[in-house]
Amino acid sequence: MIIQILDTINDDIKQIRTDVFIKEQGFEEEFDEIDATAKFILLWSEGRAVGTCRFFPGTEPGEAHVGRMAVRKIHRGQHLGEKIMKAAERAIRREGFTSCSLSAQVQAQPFYESLGYTAEGDTYLDEGCPHILMRKVL
Repeated sequence: MIIQILDTINDDIKQIRTDVFIKEQGFEEEFDEIDATAKFILLWSEGRAVGTCRFFPGTEPGEAHVGRMAVRKIHRGQHLGEKIMKAAERAIRREGFTSCSLSAQVQAQPFYESLGYTAEGDTYLDEGCPHILMRKVL
């Protein structure tokens, strides 16, 4: 297993996000201006790019925001999402951030809670999908 931290989005990341968020989950607005400045985590397993996320400065002082966390469907259930998030948190700490936020799909809330994230506020819709803001002190 190899984890890369990249300063720019690449075709492997784009393909994972297209497969998971557009083809599988039906989102339409997957790519945005944040991709131009975010940093990316890319997880490889057996020579194949299997998961990713991005991070960028959040809205609060000292906070980074993690987003677009995705693992290819065929590779789920192997704790790869946890590996991606832990790699992101290490990279975020190295960048000098002291906390992390994310906008979790409500169905993924238990996953993020298992990693120490706490839900804040009410749920809201993002492209019709219920989400909730979650935060963690690193």
